[in-house]
Amino acid sequence: MRYLLLFLLAIVTCLFPEPSHADEMVTVKLLNHIGETDSLSIEVNGDYFNLHPTVNVKSGETYTLKVKNDNTLVLKGGGDSYTINDSFVLYPKRYSEDHQIYVNERPYLGAMEFVIEEKKYIRPINQLPLEDYLKGVVPLEVFPSWELETLKAQTLAARTYAVSHVDKLIDDTIQYQVYGGYEWDETTTQAVEETKGEVITYDDELINAFYSASNGGKTESNENVWGGESKPYFPVKEDPFDPTHPWEFSLHKTQIDLDEINWDDPFWWIMENEQDPEITETMKSWLQKNGYPGEIKILSIPHFSLSEEKLASGRSVQGSITIEFLRRLMEGTILFQQVKLDDVPLNQIRPMIGGNSFKSYLLDSLEADEEKYTLSGRGFGHGVGMSQWGAQVMGENGKNYKEIIQFYYPGTEIKDLNRK
Repeated sequence: MRYLLLFLLAIVTCLFPEPSHADEMVTVKLLNHIGETDSLSIEVNGDYFNLHPTVNVKSGETYTLKVKNDNTLVLKGGGDSYTINDSFVLYPKRYSEDHQIYVNERPYLGAMEFVIEEKKYIRPINQLPLEDYLKGVVPLEVFPSWELETLKAQTLAARTYAVSHVDKLIDDTIQYQVYGGYEWDETTTQAVEETKGEVITYDDELINAFYSASNGGKTESNENVWGGESKPYFPVKEDPFDPTHPWEFSLHKTQIDLDEINWDDPFWWIMENEQDPEITETMKSWLQKNGYPGEIKILSIPHFSLSEEKLASGRSVQGSITIEFLRRLMEGTILFQQVKLDDVPLNQIRPMIGGNSFKSYLLDSLEADEEKYTLSGRGFGHGVGMSQWGAQVMGENGKNYKEIIQFYYPGTEIKDLNRK
């Protein structure tokens, strides 16, 4: 990170002699397309330099960067091999779209620092100007084929979020904003360029421009989702534009029948599989992260229920679930265990099942028969702020991006960072 500051200073001084807020730099840790790995492929297009006098990275050559030990990287390619202590940074001699760094064949603009993480993984960290960062965000947050005015509204929400994080190290996942590097789309790029510097404010302060895919027909208060002070621009109200997106999933009560396991078969553990693997894989991951390491087989969900309490928006608040499972330890010992959550907030249960199945808290019914539970609801996400699908319907109905912003963030103002 400290080396990237040199790039920030150089690019702001040389490329933007009269810098504006819209030329702020964003620093992004690359996780989404990289994962956890000790080896990466690197290629540069254009002239790049680094702070290691003996290392020469040639344009058009493919290199492999590997972790040798907890503080050493090895770079190989073009007939050369280099050993690099600490981190390794590549800077473009001139910032432009003609200068690109490919990491595992995905292109990025700006500078790239490669650091050793947890003493065994390589973590790339990309730094580039705010507006170009947004061009790599917006096409992954919405469909680029959507209405231009909808894309502009999404751009303002993304820019407002990014500006509030310019002094922080963010990553390229949904934890912050999904970012895909230099894989831009013509229409979303147009949306970014035509709204350059514009952000959403309330009382001259940036707002937290929350958004979700679909609110199911009713927006939600920030207080009901995350606590804290209720913001006037996040009201609970009907949304006539959101398509509601009804959803449903079923979950079998019995995933693996203990009575049908052939305990004499040495391969029984491998042979036994759950009935609902998409959900049970999420359950296993949750259990492993919450005090149950080792291999897991989900046996049953003997109890799953919702409380009758609901918020003013109609969203459900609490529920209960019980999961029974087998856990195999490293030495081969197998334990029968149970996790029981009684009358807890649903935001503790939803991650166990997974947001792709349990899409929102705007629930219509939970039915149970002898074999399975069936949960149905509307929307996709928390419902606070802008509905992306609702914004698209507004765009299709001829609303401009300022009208979309005013509907989903009432009482706010759009301000240009470049104007004092």
